[in-house]
Formats: sequence, C-alpha cells, structure tokens
Amino acid sequence: MPIINYNILDKKVIIKLRDRICADSDELFSSDLFLAVLKRCIKELSEKDSQLLKIFNDECNIADKEISLFIEFFKYLAKMPLQHVVKVIPESKCFEKHPQQLFDFVEYLYNYWRHFERFIICDSEYEQLDKRPYRVFNQTIEALTHLVRGVYRDLQENITGNHPRIYRQIRAGAEIAAIALTNKIDFTGNKYKKLNSIPVIRQILLYPPLILNPPMNKRTGKFEQVFENPLEKIKINRNEWLCYPAMVGELMILVYYQQKYYELGFSLSNLFELADDEQLKQKPDAVYLFGVPDERLYELSPFPTVFYEDRENDWLVGAVPDKDEFGYFGYVKKMILTLYNIKKIKTGKLPYHGAMVSITLKSKKTANILIIGDTGAGKSETLEVFRNLGKKEIEDITIIADDMGSLDIDKSGNVLAYGTEIGAFVRLDDLQPGFAFGQIDRTIIMNPNQVNARVVLPVTTYHNITKGFPVNYVFYANNYEEIDEDHPVLQRLETVDKALDIFREGTAMSKGTTTSKGLVHTYFVNVFGAIQYKSEHDEIAKKFFKQFYKKGLYVGQMRTRLGIPGWERNGPEESARELLRLIQQS
Repeated sequence: MPIINYNILDKKVIIKLRDRICADSDELFSSDLFLAVLKRCIKELSEKDSQLLKIFNDECNIADKEISLFIEFFKYLAKMPLQHVVKVIPESKCFEKHPQQLFDFVEYLYNYWRHFERFIICDSEYEQLDKRPYRVFNQTIEALTHLVRGVYRDLQENITGNHPRIYRQIRAGAEIAAIALTNKIDFTGNKYKKLNSIPVIRQILLYPPLILNPPMNKRTGKFEQVFENPLEKIKINRNEWLCYPAMVGELMILVYYQQKYYELGFSLSNLFELADDEQLKQKPDAVYLFGVPDERLYELSPFPTVFYEDRENDWLVGAVPDKDEFGYFGYVKKMILTLYNIKKIKTGKLPYHGAMVSITLKSKKTANILIIGDTGAGKSETLEVFRNLGKKEIEDITIIADDMGSLDIDKSGNVLAYGTEIGAFVRLDDLQPGFAFGQIDRTIIMNPNQVNARVVLPVTTYHNITKGFPVNYVFYANNYEEIDEDHPVLQRLETVDKALDIFREGTAMSKGTTTSKGLVHTYFVNVFGAIQYKSEHDEIAKKFFKQFYKKGLYVGQMRTRLGIPGWERNGPEESARELLRLIQQS
C-alpha cells in the first residue's frame, strides 16, 4: 500500500502519501495503520473490561498472534459469510462463538476509527499532484471513504446474513485532504531558508460540516512585540509542519502550523483565500509559526504569543507556542490579523476591528456601512438580522469585512474600505435561529458543547474584500448601554474630538470570548496592532477621522445591547431596524 507514513496524535490520524490509497479490503487490513488502530481499540475496550472482547479466547490477554489471526479472519469475512470463513480458517472458530458480540465489535471499531479527526496529506514533492487535484482527491479521500464504509457494511452483512434497510452515507474515510509541495519562497537570509523545506498547501478538499474540538475555546492577552527574531531560536522538522499561504486582503502571510494543530490550520481554508501560484512568487508580507517549542518563546517574552518586526527584510514574523492553552483558532486568526494591521499602519493606512458591508436597496440607493467594535459587540449579529429584516427592501448585501480590514484615502479624498477575510469566525450562540443550520453544509464547527462555541464559514469573495468600497457610515458598536431618551439606538457624533474619544476608549461588555470579564476598555477595540503601535496609529486615526467629517460621512455609535442579559437577540434586531430606517431616510 502506497502510504508514506502515518501518525496518531491523541485524537488525530494523519496519513501522508504520494498518490493513491489502499485499493481493496486486503490492502486495508494489511496496513500498519489498521493494525495500530485495532490495537488501540482493543486496549481501550480492555481498560473498560468490555464484554465485546469475549470474541477472543483469552479476553484478558490478547496476544499479537491472536490479533494477527483476527486480521486474517477479517480479510475473509469481508468477502464471505461467517460460517464459510471458519471453514477456510478453522482456528478462527473462536470468533464465531459470540456472533452478536462480533457484530457489536465491528460497529465499535468502525466508530472508534471515526472518532479521530482524520487528515490525508498528498505529498507532491516528486510528482505534480497539484496539476491534477481532482483525480488525486478521488484516488485518496474519496476512495478511502468508499472503501472503509463498504468494508464495514460487508463485515456486518456477512456476520448477520442480512442487508441493512437504512444506509447512512457518513464520512468514513478522511475528513480533510490536502495536496502540498515544497516551494521556493522568495526569502532572504539563511534563517528563513529553512522554511522552504516545509510543504506548502496547493489544494484542499474538506467535507463540511466538520465538528472539531481544539484543546482550548478562549483567547487571552495580546500579542507581544519582541526584539529578537523567533526564527533564530526555532528548529523545524519538515515532517511535522505544513504551510497555508493565506491571502489576507492583498497581503500574503505564510502560516506554518505544526501537526498537533492541523485542525486549526486547515480551518483557515474557510477564512482566508489560498494563494495561487502567481501570488506565491511575490515576496511575503509576514511569516507566522503556530506550535513552536514553547520554552524557546518564553525566553523572548513572559507571554509567549510574540511578533518581531524584521526591518531589514520589510516583513513581520509571528510565533505562538506548542501548548494546549494556545490551541484555539482565535490565536491563529488574530495573530494573522495583527501582522496585517501592523503592515497597514506602517504604510499609513488605518486598520479597523469591525464589520463592513455594502447594501443596495430596491430603490437602487446604496449604503456602505462600517461598524467598529470589539469581539461580541454585535457587529456581525446586527448585520445578519439586517439581512433578514430587509428582504423586502434590500436588493443585495455585499460583505467587505466580517472582523477586520483597513481604510485608505483615494486621490479624490474618498475613504475606501478593504477587508481581510473571505469567511467569518463567529459565536454559534449569537447567530440568528436557523442561520447556522441554513449554512451548515459549508461550516466548520468548533467546541460545540462548550461556552464560546464557534463556527467558521465562508461569507464573501476575495474580489469583494480587495475591491475597495467608499464608506458612507461609521459606527461604534456599543454593546453595554441601555436605551433611553438620551441614549438612542443610533446616535450621531457631532465632532471629530467626541468621535475619537469614544473610539479611543473602546468600551465593551465582555461576552466570554476571551478570559476578560465585565466592562473592558481597549484602545480602538483593537489589541491587534493598534495598541502595539499606538502613537503611529493615533496620528493615522486623527487624519482619517478628520477626513470622515470633511467628506460628510455619518459617524456615530450603535447600541446593540448584545452584552446586556436578555438582549442578545432583540438588541441587534432593534439596531438593524433603526439602521434600515436611517438608510431609507438619508
């Protein structure tokens, strides 16, 4: 069987191969991976003192010899009825004694295999697999799914002599596959050249909806600037790493992630566009390593989520340690966006933490709305309600940014907004009823049984986030204040200074998406580059806010009340209604 190798890490199975996977049941049962999974399954059952092990002669001490006999028994059982198998292999009669336990054991083994998060990496180092991805994926992930599911059904039918009456076409093979090959990135300096040994993902196939359970479900702290390049301290084992070349807006950030965090790295495919061959030829804007040996980063900073500004090469380097407490998708996404924001600040652009949409009413009136706010402030939630409320009046809604982007000023003085992500990483609890299920066939769901359960799903196109849309409305998402006569849902801010004060103060009620609790204050609600480069950011912010007022933009705050108990649904709904009314009247 042409598997290069496999690795079982906790609840992950990683298969690396060149082209096809096992072709039939004999190859499947003869594989080292099947043997490893079978032994682990038996060990787990033994620790439970399970009755399923009665199928073995000595259920307390199952030797390798008996496991080998069992595998040989399986090879025949996949092809012929149980009563015939024991005639071909007389020594396997012990497995016939308890047919119900044998049936249940097959079911348990099948589910045990499926409880793993399963990945296939097609290594294209010597073959141009990326030039024929459809065929490669059919010969790997599709073939394995059909083979495992088919063998499982054949085994059960040959035990019982009956065909199933209900067939459930579940993902029995791998859940995610990728074609990867080494690529000579335009690096300078030996410290970066070692990254060129890491395979770069060229295509990904995934089967949503995916349910993943990373080790952590919250983020804490901010990313710390250090003044020594983390790459000087990091050793790279190419066999343990992959690179996702992410197009973050028009910037290319190379995200390297260690195999322990494959589920987080592959989830980027629902969030950032994958760089094409031409884009890979350009100089990268940043490099990010997720899952490096943690003790090396603690030498650089007490809080080891760090970034370094390489001024000589004009790019940034980010790194997060291999530690369960950082095994959360927020650390992957937000470090990428921190690097993006810093690059924008360095070029005089204003990064924003917020959502941006372009809305066209059926009257052909267009409104481009930027809502700046902290995580859990109600940005995405309000816009989603707005989409549902305005079906009769709205012709089209284009998402430009779901969480982060930047502003520029064109030659005519217009303020233009750009986005960073083609997807959204949002709280499952804050979505409108039915929304998550309506999009479930495209979704990656993380930690669904925990607080701050999240979904990652595509919401827009790369063209939309890089086009540049003129801004008409700028709101601060206020999720903590009640509504009264002096505090309306939408409140226009009459002066630049008043607006800057509110945005600078960055007040929000924490929604439990980080380890912060209660009312918090964050400079421009943006710990992702704005705080680290505060003086530069402040000068840029003054320039842009003056331009807002000069061009007559509506600048105000929107009270979503998402942080107030009992208003999680109705608060964003009322904000959306007021916003629609404002646009219609303008």
